[in-house]
Amino acid sequence: MAGQRLAAGFLQVPAVTRAYTAACVLTTAAVQLELLSPFQLYFNPHLVFRKFQVWRLITTFLFFGPLGFGFFFNMLFVFRYCRMLEEGSFRGRKADFVFMFLFGGVLMTLLGFLGSLFFLGQALMAMLVYVWSRRSPHVRVNFFGLLNFQAPFLPWALMGFSLLLGNSVVTDLLGILVGHIYYFLEDVFPNQPGGKRLLLTPSVLKLLLDDPQEDPNYLPLPEEQPEP
Repeated sequence: MAGQRLAAGFLQVPAVTRAYTAACVLTTAAVQLELLSPFQLYFNPHLVFRKFQVWRLITTFLFFGPLGFGFFFNMLFVFRYCRMLEEGSFRGRKADFVFMFLFGGVLMTLLGFLGSLFFLGQALMAMLVYVWSRRSPHVRVNFFGLLNFQAPFLPWALMGFSLLLGNSVVTDLLGILVGHIYYFLEDVFPNQPGGKRLLLTPSVLKLLLDDPQEDPNYLPLPEEQPEP
């Protein structure tokens, strides 16, 4: 019964959050069970473009290290803020949300190559947290019961916490940078004099992923409206 309730609760989670979280957990489980090796997952341009191991472009975002405090910490923030974005500013806009993942993933991969970063899941987490925090500027966050602050400070608090754990903050900074680029292009520049939206979700993604009636701005056609 408990397993059924857990499964039912998980199925209530929005689709993109559910898929990404499940992929991360399953990848880590496969490594823990020695079905996969981290050496098969990390981003390596030579192996991607010379040996055609293209799956590395995806798996670099799915592995957060072995089971332990760091993994559960990252999964907690991935699940929470990915879900809050998908149920909040991306409600009814699944294609736009997936396109944000694609935009962030491509940019992180290019910048990660320059910085010799092999696993980029933590950077993607930082991006999700950053975008949510900038779109929720007046929300107060309780950080593990120790600190209370406005949401825009959360990415920096996470980076400081990572530093206290002895981790490199380069990956966090990369996620914050890419998150800021996305936020500027999507939320700031279009509202400037002469500005316009530069990040346009491909129509094929909208066709495959979006249900128009889930969009909060959806207005039914006259023939779709119920009769009084």
